Amino acid sequence: MSARITRGDLRRMAARTFLLQATFNYERQQGLGWAWAMQPALDRLYADPGERRERLAEHTAYFNTQPTLASLALGAAAGLEERRAAGEGPDAAGASRVRSVLGSALAALGDRFFWFTLRPFAACLGVLLALSGSWVGAPALLLCYNVAHLGVRWRGVGWGYRAGPEVMSGVVRRRFERLTAALGVLGAALVGVTTAFLLAPGGDPRPLVFQVGLAAGLGLGLVAAQRPRPSPTEWALGVGALCLAATWLR
Repeated sequence: MSARITRGDLRRMAARTFLLQATFNYERQQGLGWAWAMQPALDRLYADPGERRERLAEHTAYFNTQPTLASLALGAAAGLEERRAAGEGPDAAGASRVRSVLGSALAALGDRFFWFTLRPFAACLGVLLALSGSWVGAPALLLCYNVAHLGVRWRGVGWGYRAGPEVMSGVVRRRFERLTAALGVLGAALVGVTTAFLLAPGGDPRPLVFQVGLAAGLGLGLVAAQRPRPSPTEWALGVGALCLAATWLR
């Protein structure tokens, strides 16, 4: 009877996904991190050290996807390796094709949900709470983002393992799409509330110069958001530097 991947193996794989991009490089991108995360499953499935090294080397090939949703692809690939070890699964080329297709599909879905929807929503929530004078703005931002991020990273390997290569064609995909749409609507509402708060804090309208500056900043942000550079991190650092300079010169 062939070996089977255990829950403990899946948990160890999930823990290793946090270092998926630790060895990110231009040649294989997430490939080395992917292989390291897959190692607990390979250790379970292949008793022969030579065969285990051969399978591990296969998984160091090029791979790239949205880092959080990579856990779903990892679980699905582990399920294929389990079938392959039992003599039922696809060969190396077939497994590589499945991994590539999953990576592309998860990248499109994950970028839209995590980068373009959840992250702006969490940031807007934190800013709105901070503007109201509450100290919970930063904790709320971190909690809002990381509940989803850490939950998917930790549980995604199990979802992918149980669903297999069809993980993105069923319930999981529909739930992500519905959640993305809902957060998009809520995020737009939060932007409106934040803008109104900035324009008229406490009901007293700001000076016209401030209102024009805010409108210009929002317009610049919308235009810049369509371009890959400068990155959000570079924008955040730049705005932070301007705020420090304004505070120093005030």
